[in-house]
Amino acid sequence: MNTMTTLSEVLNHLQKEGYTTDFNLKDDCLECARNDLKIHPEEFVVDKHYRFEGPSDPADAAIVYAISSIKHNIKGILVNGYGTSSDHLTENLINALKEKDQR
Repeated sequence: MNTMTTLSEVLNHLQKEGYTTDFNLKDDCLECARNDLKIHPEEFVVDKHYRFEGPSDPADAAIVYAISSIKHNIKGILVNGYGTSSDHLTENLINALKEKDQR
């Protein structure tokens, strides 16, 4: 079994699986600047996530989300800091998805 241990290994693996869009946050949605597309939480799902912690600095941490949208026929990646360096809006979007899935 090949274990991916670095952020670049995961990003390369996800790209090979078709997650080729880079998502960014825009208010209450994800945005793909390449095609000016905005995707709201009810329009996408988090297929996988990967967490990374820095070897010597706890603040050097990241989480990678593999996201897909059937409605928009798109798969992409959202990278966020983890812990104290996380982007508050990203966490709100992800938490909204978790709450929706549990209902």
